Amino acid sequence: MSESDSRFKIGAVSYLNTVPLVWGILRGPQAAAVELSFSLPSVCAKEVEQGGIQIGLVPVAEIARQGLEIVPGVGIASHGAVRSILLFSRVPWNKVRSVAADSGSRTSVELARVILRERFGVQPNIGLQKPFLNQMLENADAALVIGDPALRLDPETLPYDCLDLGAEWRKLTGLPMVFAAWAGKPGLPLQQLQTLLESSYRFGIERISEIAGLESARRHISPELANQYLRHHIWFEIGPKEQEGLETFLELASLRQTVVARSAS
Repeated sequence: MSESDSRFKIGAVSYLNTVPLVWGILRGPQAAAVELSFSLPSVCAKEVEQGGIQIGLVPVAEIARQGLEIVPGVGIASHGAVRSILLFSRVPWNKVRSVAADSGSRTSVELARVILRERFGVQPNIGLQKPFLNQMLENADAALVIGDPALRLDPETLPYDCLDLGAEWRKLTGLPMVFAAWAGKPGLPLQQLQTLLESSYRFGIERISEIAGLESARRHISPELANQYLRHHIWFEIGPKEQEGLETFLELASLRQTVVARSAS
């Protein structure tokens, strides 16, 4: 077996929030064990479904739809305002009838549906578009922007109402929100993968300042915002409370399946 054949094929998301999770794979001792690729969340999910990669950082809505198995330990979550999942509106929230959503999103679309339904009593039509806010709002009442494009926007300077969907979820449920987790088709070597991915994360979380400094310029985000975002807005460790938040989201979004990270021990 060649060296490339023996490595795990892993797909990560190309947003800033993923970088600490894969820093050990990119620059640390885990690099030799992984063939790593980057894509949008929706593409990452498709690559897992089609077998192009063994595991990916998959939106939880897609984990439920595909019946994937979660590698326990780490992922992308928030305990309040997440800053990178923003819903803008040019009309009062209870008048929203249409939403233009970032074409890279999956879980965020379902979260927007839940928040708009539960908080404002509306169930708008949602269409996918590229994440250019003004163009999105030309033909829709509201626009959902996620990831780095959302970080490049300053809601306080824009002439639209804005909801941070991480904060709204916390207000609604009192629980953390899990957006994505490492997952693949059932039968994964969980113990090996959990050790690998947690080690990569530990390598990254100890180097947040370095990551923020290196990544901010090429993503056109200020170093201060990048550092604050990775330290205070994104939560990487997925434990029992995060699992409860995940199950609650799947139930409210009518996606509920058995999406439980079984123990790798």
